[in-house]
Amino acid sequence: MPQFRLSEAAKLLGVSDDTVRRWVRAGQLTATDDAAGRKVVDGAQLAAFARAQASGPEDPSDVGRSARNRFVGLVTEVIVDKVMSQVELQCGAHRVVSLMSTEAVHELGLRPGVLAVAVVKATTVVVETPEGSR
Repeated sequence: MPQFRLSEAAKLLGVSDDTVRRWVRAGQLTATDDAAGRKVVDGAQLAAFARAQASGPEDPSDVGRSARNRFVGLVTEVIVDKVMSQVELQCGAHRVVSLMSTEAVHELGLRPGVLAVAVVKATTVVVETPEGSR
């Protein structure tokens, strides 16, 4: 079973080490000692906790769609060319970049500071693991 030190768990969850320690003291996360005496959290428990804690901004669109991957964020950059444009969104800790027609950029009024939703429907998703995590 993979285990993560409290500092590693903090980085994965996007919070401070102190926040993870508070969650452990409050009983929200269970930490044990590893062979070196360091506090660690079980990977499966950390994954379940991360999923339960995950909350993003409410999707402002009122549209039903089959795509489950929606990332609400702010447009941070728009690079416009004659036919195609590049639009960058910051969705929480994630940067999402989309290439689209310049006509669509104008129709949607996309410019830095605009609230937008990136909808991803992918048939291929590559999953990688760091060396030695197997």
